[in-house]
Amino acid sequence: MHIKQAKIHGERELRLYHLSIWRESNLFTPRERAALEWTELLTKLPEHGVGDDMYNRMREQFSEKELSDLTFSVMAINAWNRANIAFRNTPGSADAAFGLTKAGLS
Repeated sequence: MHIKQAKIHGERELRLYHLSIWRESNLFTPRERAALEWTELLTKLPEHGVGDDMYNRMREQFSEKELSDLTFSVMAINAWNRANIAFRNTPGSADAAFGLTKAGLS
């Protein structure tokens, strides 16, 4: 869903392909890399939570409000992903309802 939204909003395809290798890719800014790292951390949640070093690195890139907004976005997406898995929704089945067919990725 989010790849389709990004494409509709003009994101370059190569950057979309590089999301799975974002750590090795040079296509992302330090701020984007921080957002991807934060997203990964909150999705996998380490046993001992978010360390001070990680939090401080994120605060170098984001204001408190920006980090809060990013955190709530990650939480919402993770919640929707879990609900879709629980109810066995087929990926892409709601594309037409969300206008995602415009991405041309069906």
